[in-house]
Amino acid sequence: MAAITDMVDLSIENGIAVLTIDNPPVNALSQGVRQGIKEGIEQCLSDDAVEAVVLICAGRTFIAGADITEFGGPPKEPGLHETLDTMENAAKPIIAAIHGTALGGGLETALCCHFRICDGGARFGLPEVNLGLLPGAGGTQRLPRIVGVDQALVMMTSGAQIGSAEALQHGLVAEIVEGSLREAAVAFARKVMDEGRPLLRIRDLDDKLQPARDNPGMFDDFRRAIARKARGFLAPEYNIRCIEAAVNLPFDEGMAVERELFTELMAGPQSTAQQYFFFSEREAAKIPDVPRDTPERPVGKVGVIGAGTMGGGISMNFANIGLPVTIVETSQEALDRGLGIIRKNYESTAAKGRITADDVETRCGLISGSLALDDLADCDLIIEAVFENLEIKKEVFGKLDAIARPGAILASNTSALDVNEIASATARPGDVLGLHFFSPANVMKLLEVVRGEATEKDVLKTCMSMAKRIRKVPACVGVCPGFVGNRILFQRQAQGQQLILEGAMPHQVDKVLVDFGLPMGVFQMSDLAGLDIGWSAETSNSETIRDVLCEQGRRGQKTAAGYYDYDEKRNPSPSPEVEQIILAFSEKAGLQRREVSDEEILERCLYPMINEGAKILEEGIAIRASDIDVIWVYGYGWPVYRGGPMHYANSIGLDKVVATLSRYREATGDSAFEPAPLLVKLAEEGGSF
Repeated sequence: MAAITDMVDLSIENGIAVLTIDNPPVNALSQGVRQGIKEGIEQCLSDDAVEAVVLICAGRTFIAGADITEFGGPPKEPGLHETLDTMENAAKPIIAAIHGTALGGGLETALCCHFRICDGGARFGLPEVNLGLLPGAGGTQRLPRIVGVDQALVMMTSGAQIGSAEALQHGLVAEIVEGSLREAAVAFARKVMDEGRPLLRIRDLDDKLQPARDNPGMFDDFRRAIARKARGFLAPEYNIRCIEAAVNLPFDEGMAVERELFTELMAGPQSTAQQYFFFSEREAAKIPDVPRDTPERPVGKVGVIGAGTMGGGISMNFANIGLPVTIVETSQEALDRGLGIIRKNYESTAAKGRITADDVETRCGLISGSLALDDLADCDLIIEAVFENLEIKKEVFGKLDAIARPGAILASNTSALDVNEIASATARPGDVLGLHFFSPANVMKLLEVVRGEATEKDVLKTCMSMAKRIRKVPACVGVCPGFVGNRILFQRQAQGQQLILEGAMPHQVDKVLVDFGLPMGVFQMSDLAGLDIGWSAETSNSETIRDVLCEQGRRGQKTAAGYYDYDEKRNPSPSPEVEQIILAFSEKAGLQRREVSDEEILERCLYPMINEGAKILEEGIAIRASDIDVIWVYGYGWPVYRGGPMHYANSIGLDKVVATLSRYREATGDSAFEPAPLLVKLAEEGGSF
């Protein structure tokens, strides 16, 4: 075996050359890989002893994509296009032997081989859309020619992967092989030579494009189908345009369209934000003072206290990965209701084809109910999900302290309460932390892992790892009211309330935020959650607009009336009754109502959030600014193409943020606009978060 580069080796076996890529961990298309492939192919073409070439990868995967660390830097030769042209135009057959994942540039590389085979576990995809991009090395032009336009549209606009069986069905691979992939690839290459098969260049294929030519309206139909999910994103639309070019233009002209649109996306703010977020999500899993080799506590059985919405959803996460769960409730009625909802949720998922009927029974079978806390004595992780009241939670933890086995992890699913105070109810505060799941807990990806003053490092490491096992994105936060997500949310909600007193109406405030890219606005969110959360009829005295709405039975979507009126399908419309209530409150507060611009609404809702984020960083509640962004993207639907509130601040310029906050501080007298010292310092230094 001869080394072409540090990352690519070449060997020849009875006329079949084998080019092996070895660039751990995922064989990314780094400069050394591109050079090795190009020079290796050229060497094989000039060697009369070589009849065919097999391209294969060492390690756990085929090429899993481009080297993202090269993005934004000066180009390094050879470029991927040049390398792929060398392969596609080769006069000798090239066979890609695929295991693991062929993603992005890896799949584009395979598409420039004349034949592709894979093992049964291989997966294929073009996930560039998730980085705000499109496949830039011919993937938009070749994929629809080999799998068809319908399949290419789905794969490229969603980034979804397909498995080996589906790849075979669509013609993406010629064979699925068993046993040694290398031996099978060499045998396949020999068969190609013995049978004299013609070299298949995907660029020359045309038949799978014809159905789209016969149905030109399919593209607009597809746009409508993904409109809600793709709202605000540029990359899905640009991918569609490229596939349209593949259908309607000659190959080389389609490639020109791909290059133009790729360059536009690459230079744009959305891709910058999405690439930033790609790294931020991975960084959030790291806690600087918790070494990677910190031992983890074994978790083989989980206990959950409370069978309500949160407790049931939390339990499902663990049953989904095969862990047994015991749910404890205070009454049989509440327990039966909770277990029934869990089964209903699983059956609904099965009805959509996402799991099987057997999966429903298996997972429900892993979740058992009890009315006795003592039944949690053998659990390794116990999560309390009772009513959000500090004294009640402390009482529960005091009882757990006497029941739970030594070394068990005790967690509170609080969204705002003092985890240190909860831990003080036990004689083992080092075993206690917060695990703030977001609702619905079986769906939402974010998990705020709340580190108490005494939380042991192995407890923290165990829960961060467990979060990944149950397919959550964890972010470690410190203890303060509301932690990171809800503490920042409070600033936005407070400004929304003030803006409607000064002259805006709920629908105007919400529209500005939705147009920005958020899934819902201040008042839509309140109506969805329920206006009566934390409200008491006994103590209510009409002090706030919310009090009056609740007193009048307007408690949100569940009563078909809150800040909005709702029809039978829960579609909102502005409420004349609520407008009159708002006008009365403005008059009572002595405020002269005025026209409020959309720009002011956006700045006053978002800039205090940024400011609060800066305070959170100063206090050490969040480890990194990017952790705040991860929390807001996954927990609250901040548009990923804007990167998160702290990245958004960087994109605006911190000097502008400080100046705008200062202007509103002077105009309103509201201390929420007083720029945080860290924000001022960074702005003066020309820095960023």
